[in-house]
Amino acid sequence: MRQRAAPPALAPAYPIRLYSGRVSETADILEAKRALRARIKAWRAGLSADARVVAADAVAGHGLAFLHPLGEGCVVSAYAAMADEFRVWPLLRRLHGEGLRLAMPVMQGKGRPLRFRAWQPGDAMDRGVWGIAEPKADKPVLEPDILIVPLLAFDGQGWRLGYGGGYYDRTLSDLRARKAVVAVGLAHDEQEVDAVPHLDYDQRLDWVLRPSGALRCAS
Repeated sequence: MRQRAAPPALAPAYPIRLYSGRVSETADILEAKRALRARIKAWRAGLSADARVVAADAVAGHGLAFLHPLGEGCVVSAYAAMADEFRVWPLLRRLHGEGLRLAMPVMQGKGRPLRFRAWQPGDAMDRGVWGIAEPKADKPVLEPDILIVPLLAFDGQGWRLGYGGGYYDRTLSDLRARKAVVAVGLAHDEQEVDAVPHLDYDQRLDWVLRPSGALRCAS
């Protein structure tokens, strides 16, 4: 039996103060986010290739069973993992095998929510902004019911630290204004922190799927 390679320990966080969100405090929150991003990125870059593979396989083994039963025609969106991001492909292959409809995001421009187009394993893809793989323009537009979301850090309340562009915050806000959706973060267990600094426009996760299992976020 293959043993899971232990990832490097994440250094203890300095105390992160959470603010009430007044304008005079916004700069402090943004600085706390920048510091936490740098810390998590440095930790993530130290993960071995073996640890990444084993973590991805563990998550794929869980699947989305914690959300069952899923409605007929349910659309699950994910992301094309970059460099050090959590490897989502084994999970997507499982979901495809289970008959779920899959989609991938397409950027529409700075300051705008993401659009999603149909995707399945083996599809040819285009290169979008920052070289991120996107479905080709002839794929149909789909609206996701479940969004698998990349992240750098998360906490038990569902607050998520992303990369600072706000794309998923805008996308979740737009979708949640029109329908019920479920946001599932994908992360290593070690990416959980006591508290993620956040502002009033940040959107919470409903669940986080980790190698150890699914965590339902308190809200």
